[in-house]
Amino acid sequence: MSHFCLFSVSYLSFCFSVYTILSKVHSDRNVYPSAGVLFVHVLEREYFKGEFPPYPKPGEISNDPITFNTNLMGYPDRPGWLRYIQRTPYSDGVLYGSPTVENVGKPTIIEITAYNRRTFETARHNLIINIMSAEDFPLPYQAEFFIRNMNVEEMLASEVLGDFLGAVKNVWQPERLNAINITSALDRGGRVPLPINDMKEGVYVMVGADVPFSSCLREVENPQNQLRCSQEMEPVITCDKKFRTQFHIDWCKISLVDNTKQVSTFQEVIRGEGILPDGGEYKPPSDTLKSRDYYSDFLITLAVPSAIALVLFLILAYIMCCRREGVIQLVHHSAIQKSTKELRDMSKNREIAWPLSTLPVFHPVTGEIVPPLHTDSYDNTSMPLMQTQQNLPHQTQIPQQQSAGEFRMTTFQRFEKLYAHQDIAL
Repeated sequence: MSHFCLFSVSYLSFCFSVYTILSKVHSDRNVYPSAGVLFVHVLEREYFKGEFPPYPKPGEISNDPITFNTNLMGYPDRPGWLRYIQRTPYSDGVLYGSPTVENVGKPTIIEITAYNRRTFETARHNLIINIMSAEDFPLPYQAEFFIRNMNVEEMLASEVLGDFLGAVKNVWQPERLNAINITSALDRGGRVPLPINDMKEGVYVMVGADVPFSSCLREVENPQNQLRCSQEMEPVITCDKKFRTQFHIDWCKISLVDNTKQVSTFQEVIRGEGILPDGGEYKPPSDTLKSRDYYSDFLITLAVPSAIALVLFLILAYIMCCRREGVIQLVHHSAIQKSTKELRDMSKNREIAWPLSTLPVFHPVTGEIVPPLHTDSYDNTSMPLMQTQQNLPHQTQIPQQQSAGEFRMTTFQRFEKLYAHQDIAL
C-alpha cells in the first residue's frame, strides 16, 4: 500500500490510498496531480520489501537497507519540476514538486528502481503522472514563508503540512488556499547545518490564496520592521504566536507577491523592416566539394616574406661593403684600432722622468748624496707618481723651536739636480 496526497482547495490535505501488489514484472501506477499545486509521492520501503528474498533465518525481521533511483523514462534525470529526497537507506524516499502548465495533458512516466543494499537485487516499476489543469490556477496572491526548524522531508509529511496550512488560513482567512511548492534551503544556496542541538536546514513553503494579504502579513513591510531586519533583529509580528508553537517563521525572509499588480511585459511582434522575409525552403549545400588551389596561399605566407627579407639583406650588404661611406667607416675603425695598439707599445718602451720623490737627495745632517729609491732597471710603468710619507725611508725629523721654548718635529727632504732631471724629462 502506498499513499500520495494533493494539497489544495483548503488547508486540509486529502490523501488517497492505493492498494497494488508488485511483482517481478514492471507494474504501472497512475497519479493525477494538478498544475500549480504541490504534488507529493512517498516511496515506502515496506512497499518494496516483498520484491526481495527474506533473511535466511526464519522468523527474523527483515530490515534491509533500500535506496531508490528515479528518472524520466528515456532520460538520466527527472523533470525540472520534480525533486527527490531520501536521507538514509532506512528511511522512505519522497518525490515532490509543483507541476507546470506546459505539461498538462502529457503523461510523465517516471521509472523507479529500488536497490537492496544487502542482496544487491533490484525491483522496478513505473509511475505515470497525469497532470491536470486547475480551474483556480494561478492564484493571484502568493506568499513564501521560510521555516527555520524544519527539514524538507519533515515538512512534506501530510499532517505537518496540514497544520501549517491551517495556521496560515487562520491569519489570512482566504476562501481557497493551496500549497504551491516546497523547497529546501540547501537548494537556495543555504549551508548544511552543524550536527549539534538538532539543527535543521530550513525549508521554503509557498502558498497561494484568492484574497489580498491580511494586515498581519503586511506588518513585515513596515519601516520599523524593515529597519529591524536590516539590523538582524527579529521583527515584531502580531500573528507570530499562531505559528510559534510548532513553526519558527523567519519573517525577514517572507516574500509577498501580488500578481494582480504585475504588468505583463509581453509585446506582440510587429512585422516590419526588423524581421527578415520568408526565404522559402532551406537548401543545404552540395555534397560534392570543389578542390582548392593552395599555391596562392603559399606565395602570400612564405614566398613574399622571404623575398622581402632577401632584398633587405642585399641592400644592407651593398651599403656596408660597396658604398664609399661604408668603406670609410670600416677603414676608420681599423685605423683607430691600429693607432691604439701603437700607442700602447710606445708607452711600454718610453723613458719617463722619475717623480720628485724618487730623485737623489742630500742628507740634511751629513750632506751625503742619497741614491734614488729605485734603480734604472725598475719597471716604471707600475710605479706611483707620489710616495706616501710613511713609505719614504730617507726622511729626517729634526727639532724646530717654537715660542716658549717648545720644539716640534719637521719633516723635510732636499732635492738636488732638479733642473738636470727636468731636462731629461723634456
